[in-house]
Amino acid sequence: MTTTRSDRPVNGHPHPGANRPDPTRTAARRPAPADEGGKKPPAAARIVAMAREQYTFVMSTDARPYAVALDGPNLALPLRNKGGLRQRLARQFADAYPGEVASQSALADAMTVLEGIAEDTDPVPVHLRVGREPAGGIVVDLGAADGRAVVVTETGWNIADRSPVLFRRSGAMAPMPAPVLDGDGLAKLHALLNMDTSAFHQLVAWLVAAWIPDIPHPALVCKGEQGTGKSKAAQMFINLIDPSPAAKRSSPRDEKAWSRQAFSSWALCLDNVSTIPPWLSDTLCKAVTGDGVVDRALYTDDDVVVLTFRRVLALTTIDAGALAGDLAERVLMLDLQLIDSHSRRSEEELDATFAAVRPAVLGALFDVLACVLAVLPTVRLDSMPRMADFARVLAAIDQTQDWRTLNDYLATSANVATDALEGDPFALAIGHLVDQVGVWQGTAGQLLDALPAPLVRPPNWPKDATRAGGRVKRLAPLLRSTGITVDDTQRSRDRTRHKLLTLARAAPEEEPASAPEQPSLWPEVAPPGHGRTPPEQP
Repeated sequence: MTTTRSDRPVNGHPHPGANRPDPTRTAARRPAPADEGGKKPPAAARIVAMAREQYTFVMSTDARPYAVALDGPNLALPLRNKGGLRQRLARQFADAYPGEVASQSALADAMTVLEGIAEDTDPVPVHLRVGREPAGGIVVDLGAADGRAVVVTETGWNIADRSPVLFRRSGAMAPMPAPVLDGDGLAKLHALLNMDTSAFHQLVAWLVAAWIPDIPHPALVCKGEQGTGKSKAAQMFINLIDPSPAAKRSSPRDEKAWSRQAFSSWALCLDNVSTIPPWLSDTLCKAVTGDGVVDRALYTDDDVVVLTFRRVLALTTIDAGALAGDLAERVLMLDLQLIDSHSRRSEEELDATFAAVRPAVLGALFDVLACVLAVLPTVRLDSMPRMADFARVLAAIDQTQDWRTLNDYLATSANVATDALEGDPFALAIGHLVDQVGVWQGTAGQLLDALPAPLVRPPNWPKDATRAGGRVKRLAPLLRSTGITVDDTQRSRDRTRHKLLTLARAAPEEEPASAPEQPSLWPEVAPPGHGRTPPEQP
């Protein structure tokens, strides 16, 4: 269905095409078919005139020029990329001037002029799959050619023929079916999954939160042994939020490859993750909370392009110990149960069933999202966990659905922290040391000496005092979640003023914390350059 422009407001907002140029001014800009000598204007000039009659030009907040059709879907077309304005104008030019084809140089000159027109405008937000309208509602792009979108507010949801916010598309996107009202949508989704009620409720909360664009979203980790259907389940989850021909992807080889993937998809899944190198762990953490990549612009020496994004991530893994400390604090872990041979279904049957129930599942999820938007402004938590915004969404879901997802999520997060520590030999050694002595204090170099080095040193075992101090700093949140406090605010009282690390097992809440005497913790002879003075006792 092709929509036509109307100047009536959409959901209370001025229609994006309401400010189209005056037709008389457009006609005045249109070049004459031929000058007095019978010669046509240059092809580039005619292409620019055609473009200005049909499109308005905008600059996104990340300094990318786009064209938006005056009559048609509210979609931002890139000027030069595949499937963008350049190809459309080349085809229209050939239709308008039979026997004539625009040259590459004419098209390039025209695009340069149109980019200059876009630069004269104030930057506007251009969204990918999900956006927030000024009134506070959430808009989800269905991804179809007609440009329809789902608008969710605190009173419910509806399908708008023309999106009230500007969206861009990418080749990694696929259309989403229109949601339908069906009171049994969540039950139909649960019937496809091999997980208990607690895990399913947390999954529903994660799916709903994934459409709230301005909060961090924990990475969903589908964990289980072989035969639990992790990859297929993760594929279904991503195709509910942001359908894609490649919902499952391999781990990227470097940060540039990752940034290209993340820029083209709102939600994506890394499948069969066994090990996560440090650079990828840090990159995934930044993608959860918000990331930006600056790179040199093509064919330039001093200009740059900026990719900014916050993404919804899913991972499948057998061993959760592959998660590093920072990433472990930003995940929602779901354990999938083993599928027995009598319950296993073929991939073809699963795909057909999922396609049949997906509209009802989407309608049910949008219903839950509307309920969350209605109560979220009033939700207050007694204490804020690491993923505080997501925790508030969980509390809102518990309030409206009478579930207990927040408590289950916090309990699961504690287990994830323990698993992550067990997968880190250095963190395990710190835990054993604190269990033996109760309280330990010293420099990072002395900590490295006090910890028994493994016979085969793992790659991430610190090689010197500087790296040891950095590792303790990175591990501090995970250590704290397992009851070990880390304090690096004190310094030795001698002339060297070395930073001291204090590691202690936190006392139970009902008992006052008391630091035991620690003279025996100090070696009789301090290594050179590590003079220390025990801290003053109260």
